[in-house]
Formats: sequence, structure tokens, C-alpha cells
Amino acid sequence: MVKKLQKMSADKKSGPQLSGAVKESAQQIWLAGLGAFSKAQEEGGKVFETLVKEGLSIQRKTQAVAEEKISTATSKMATMATDITSKAGTQWDKLENIFEERVAKALNKLGVPSAKDVEALIARIDELNKNVQKMGAKPAASKSAPRAARAKPAAGKAAVRKPAAKRAPARKSA
Repeated sequence: MVKKLQKMSADKKSGPQLSGAVKESAQQIWLAGLGAFSKAQEEGGKVFETLVKEGLSIQRKTQAVAEEKISTATSKMATMATDITSKAGTQWDKLENIFEERVAKALNKLGVPSAKDVEALIARIDELNKNVQKMGAKPAASKSAPRAARAKPAAGKAAVRKPAAKRAPARKSA
């Protein structure tokens, strides 16, 4: 284009030919711009689709890595929670045993028989009842029985005392 203008000026042609050449040159520039715009629009769509595909691929990879990290963190937290739970359970059991021992000691000092003592006495009473039934006597012990025949508590164990039975109030006859 510049060469054409230089040729025209070199030829020293008149003004109308120069203006025609400028119009033609402007027309070519305009068409070149439209062509470039069209080409960019076509290529831009393809580039845009390519970028979208690459972005989707990167997003999937990122999500996979994030899920892996979350899975690892979750398993570590579950392991820690299990460890803490077992340690807490062990400590709770120790505390419970200490409490039970101290309560048992306090009750023993007060003369209250333990559950084992009561179970032993019940077993002994059952055995004595069976023996009495074999002899043919009634299972209820009489007050006149000699002291030696009465059941003695085991050595070292506190005797179980039953509270006196409550008597019903005497009814008045009207």
C-alpha cells in the first residue's frame, strides 16, 4: 500500500487518482480488519473450548487430591479418637474399682456385710434347710433349740442381723 502511494506520488498524478487510491487502501485495511476479527472469533471459540476442557481436567485432579487428603485426615482422627476412648475407658475402670474398694472398706468398718457374705449365709441356710428336711422336722427353727445347734457365722465374717419383724397393731374388738 505504501508502495502504491509512493508510485502515485512519483508519477505526480492528479488529486482524484490519489484520493481513489486512499479509498481503495482504506477499503483493504477495513476488509483485513474484518477478516482478522472473523478469524479471531473462530479461533477464540476453539481456544475457549480448549480452556474449558483443561479447567475441567484440573478441577477433577484437584478434587481427587482433596478427597485423598480428607480421607487420610479422617482416618487419622478416627484412630486418635479410638485411642483416646480406650485410654479414657481404662482410667474410668480404675476409678470405678478404687471407688468400689473404698465403699466396701467403709461398709465393712460399719459392720455391714458384703454381698459375698450374704450369699455365703444364704447358701448355708439353704444347706441347713435341706438337712432339716431330711431329718423330717419343719424348716423353721424353734426358739428352744440349743445355741450349739444354731448356725454360727463363719470365722472372720460379720454376722447378719435381721431387723425385728414388725407386729401388726392389736385390733380392738368393739
